[in-house]
Amino acid sequence: MTFISQVNKWFVNANVNSAAKLRLFCIPYAGGGASAFYEWSHFFPKEIEVCSIQLPGRENRGAEVPLTNLQQIVEIVAEEIQPLINIPFAFLGHSMGALISFELARTIRQKSNVNPVHLFVSGRHAPQIPCAKQDYHLLPDEQFIQELRSLNGTPEIVLQDAEMMSILLPRLRADFSVCGSYQYKNDEPFECPITAFGGKNDNGVTYQSLEAWREQTKREFSVCMYPGDHFFLYESKYEMIEFMCKQLRLVLAPKI
Repeated sequence: MTFISQVNKWFVNANVNSAAKLRLFCIPYAGGGASAFYEWSHFFPKEIEVCSIQLPGRENRGAEVPLTNLQQIVEIVAEEIQPLINIPFAFLGHSMGALISFELARTIRQKSNVNPVHLFVSGRHAPQIPCAKQDYHLLPDEQFIQELRSLNGTPEIVLQDAEMMSILLPRLRADFSVCGSYQYKNDEPFECPITAFGGKNDNGVTYQSLEAWREQTKREFSVCMYPGDHFFLYESKYEMIEFMCKQLRLVLAPKI
């Protein structure tokens, strides 16, 4: 059963686990909703509460206008998340979600002087590398849909459904605008470990571009590559979850 956060509509499954000693906030890819991570909570120990961030314009917030500016998203979420970072927390973001989690962690550090205990970034090149798809959201529908097809994250039956695509395209264009308009700014590296996840067959995100995340932390860093393309997180989620559980249990382990 899925619960909507008692704090507000931005978070799914938040504040439902009274035994939680750490929160893992999951941020979906462009066009995706919180449901991408609905099942994940079943595979984490009870001490870890898995919360999905629900952006406007998708699923239960489908009637809302999608946001097109990353800084606007980050400023709002950084404010709304305050009641939930009263215990240690970590971020997992995939693709666009990785970029949002990175800038969200920066903003929280600036506003609250606190770091996540771990930053997991998935399917996204390091933020200091310029985006090669800055204007994709401006493409004509046919070309834009072809780009979506190349990512292999939208079922072909959906791509060929004109009515469905008329609903999805505004959300997808908004998200591509979020990524394409992003401007990286230098700042201090994090005082927390970073792990970068990647798909071995993801032609748009190479091992080298994941390795570049190393510049963003003063602590431990690792790259984990899994079978699959840009949406490897579906076929490799159990391996990813196992790795994250091990890393987050280190945070929860009693200090001797």
